[in-house]
Amino acid sequence: MSIPRKIKETSGDVFQQDTKYQRGRLPVGYPDLLSKPGTYKRYPSAPKIGLDPPKHGGGTPIWEILKCRRSVRDWIDEPLAKSELSQLLWAAQGITDEQFGFRTAPSAGALYPIETYLVVNFVEGVDPGIYHYSVETHELDLLISGDFRVHVAHAALDQEIAYRANVVLIWTAVFARSKWKYKERAYRYVYLDCGHIAENVALAAVAMNLGSCQIGALYDEEVNALLGVDGIGESAIYMTVVGRI
Repeated sequence: MSIPRKIKETSGDVFQQDTKYQRGRLPVGYPDLLSKPGTYKRYPSAPKIGLDPPKHGGGTPIWEILKCRRSVRDWIDEPLAKSELSQLLWAAQGITDEQFGFRTAPSAGALYPIETYLVVNFVEGVDPGIYHYSVETHELDLLISGDFRVHVAHAALDQEIAYRANVVLIWTAVFARSKWKYKERAYRYVYLDCGHIAENVALAAVAMNLGSCQIGALYDEEVNALLGVDGIGESAIYMTVVGRI
């Protein structure tokens, strides 16, 4: 009888085991409300670019959109409209309830640890550059002007689709927002939250006859450097490219 070979435990294996919930061993107590992190990141000194009000009605039925969703990597060389970019960003994380701050995508504990950045390559009315999406005000914070197609493509594991896309959406996690309540389990929720957001964008793209493709393969620190985040308290975790088809 052969003896099963022991598989070397990886950091991923440790993470999966150490973040499991077990009956009778759940965390106890309540988080300190006074230490709760804010749910918005602000760039007060950054130039602001207003976005068109998002549409909330009409369009293609959701069942047809779900049927048509595909990863698209080939686009035509035409710009996105500023209104289309506005709609994509609202679909990602737009506020749907002003009183409670609820958004289009669910988030564990309504803590909203995910921030949306974008590299604009070819959008009418929006100069090329790196931006942050201000969920709170539905506008763009201009972080750096310029053509960053080569930089973002290199950071996305040298994938040409990031160079040719009209816009590259980049999501980071501000881990403290979720860890405040969920401790080590928070890391699971952060990735789930980001997946919900990316799917919203993928479906919104179909509804607007645009193509999108999600990118999980990236050079983390190169993306972090591009956005100016530290890679510890806040770090890039996911990307989506969008283009006209």
